Amino acid sequence: MEKSGKRQRDKGKGASSLGSAWRFRPDQFEQLVAQTSASKFVFRLYIAGSNLHSLRALENIRRLCREYLKGRFELDVIDLYQQPSLAERDQIVTAPTLVKISPRPSITFTGDLDDTERILRSLGISPFKVPVLKNRAKKE
Repeated sequence: MEKSGKRQRDKGKGASSLGSAWRFRPDQFEQLVAQTSASKFVFRLYIAGSNLHSLRALENIRRLCREYLKGRFELDVIDLYQQPSLAERDQIVTAPTLVKISPRPSITFTGDLDDTERILRSLGISPFKVPVLKNRAKKE
């Protein structure tokens, strides 16, 4: 019985501290958004020579980076035919494979990367541009 009582106390304590961890003051939230939007993304794209899927993946990730990460990305392209030993580093078993190195956590995508919306969502990037609202004085 003592163990279950302790578990309940620990569970209650954890739940309350978790709830408070997600509360931000407006200035803290703005800082967090600014840090995320200023983050530089580092990617490694593993390809297998110049086959069709690899070329599509390369074209798609370059387009995605150009349109949504303007100047905030680094892309290393690794041809597994030329450097097969590098596949072990990121545990690559298929190509094409994109690995997001930073910001953490790392994420891996396989295929020709044609689902831009899914990739952006996984990266935490909004595919839609948010309009800037300006203060408008009411005309009387």
